[in-house]
Amino acid sequence: MVGSFKRFDIGRRPIRQWRILTVVTWLISFPKMWLHKARIDRTGMPRGLKPPYFLICNHNSFMDFMHLTKAIFPHRAYYVVAIDGFIKREWLLRAVGGIGNRKFVKSVQLVKNMLRARNAGGVVALFPEARYSLCGTNAILPASLGKMVRKMNVPVVMLLMHGHHVNSPFWNVGSRNVKPVESEMKLLFTREETQSLSIDEINERLKAALVYDDFAWQKDRGVRIKRKDRAEGLHKVLYQCPACEKEYGMATCHNTLVCGHCGKAWEMDELGGLSAQNGETEFSHVPDWYEWQRANVRREVFEGRYSFEAPVRVESLPNAKGFITFERPGYLKHNMDGFALTGVYPVGAEPFELSWPAQSLYSCHIEYDYMKRGDCVDLNTNDDTFYLFPDPEGGDFAVTKIALATEELYNYWREV
Repeated sequence: MVGSFKRFDIGRRPIRQWRILTVVTWLISFPKMWLHKARIDRTGMPRGLKPPYFLICNHNSFMDFMHLTKAIFPHRAYYVVAIDGFIKREWLLRAVGGIGNRKFVKSVQLVKNMLRARNAGGVVALFPEARYSLCGTNAILPASLGKMVRKMNVPVVMLLMHGHHVNSPFWNVGSRNVKPVESEMKLLFTREETQSLSIDEINERLKAALVYDDFAWQKDRGVRIKRKDRAEGLHKVLYQCPACEKEYGMATCHNTLVCGHCGKAWEMDELGGLSAQNGETEFSHVPDWYEWQRANVRREVFEGRYSFEAPVRVESLPNAKGFITFERPGYLKHNMDGFALTGVYPVGAEPFELSWPAQSLYSCHIEYDYMKRGDCVDLNTNDDTFYLFPDPEGGDFAVTKIALATEELYNYWREV
């Protein structure tokens, strides 16, 4: 444990959403959903299904919570929310049914609180991807999700939302006025199936159900983004040039993505497609480019070559009061063994060293220009969350590659 701070109480029992705040969430959510002409396909939902049930959702933007509110109307929900969502508003998040948690850590307390919420007869809502999608496609689901479905022992409903990434991509947050946005709400498992199916069967069905591609959806629906800056920030996701294969030289300007090494450029059209301004268009579909990068990272990992290290600014989040910036930089290593963070806090104390073995992290959370303070990786223990901002002067990097490497390292150690 680093520092002598009061820690966020993960084990604090959830409370049923205050009825007055339920009305407030309706007043906030419904106008937003009307503005975006939200459509919910309930074809797969049994008539009359009432809480308690377990609601599993994909995650693309903050608008997901408003869409969820409309989807479960008139019922109230308990939401699993990461600690950064509680900053300076812990009382409010708890009052609306928030269940606090730290990302990508195993937490017995979280399981207990979800079961308590179930016992209270609520809708228990979970975003199992645990982060906004980087390019509008589904992320890895934890193997423990099937076990949680079994423990909940209630019907399991899926809410799969489309258009939220196109409207407010993680790499350039801000509404693009996409309408309509859509979702499918359907029953994935009856209560009886959660007990009769094996954990592997449950996980396979979950994996098959939570597949989406917002860029494909955009093209299929003919949703046009006419903003001139529609590609701004996309280089955060697409950090490697497919023409010269150099990393960390990509940049964006308005609707153009360009490589600073070889000069090749691609234009993003109003339907989200990419086309090279000269020569071959290697990838017209953003997720295809992203998966090509993943394949390259996988090759590095399986050849034992992957390694990253850099000095980092460390900002700790031990509780919901706010960030604590360490006076001295730390040092982050990420290699075949996983993550290792060293540093000193407070000044004069004994140096600390924390590690996250590659076998223990199936994914990690990253941010792009988090609160205008830079790109970062956040790593969690049961007692703390460390936001780690690599020093740009320490060498070229892309937090997207670090996230991809985390997932591929986990796969590597499962296979060897």
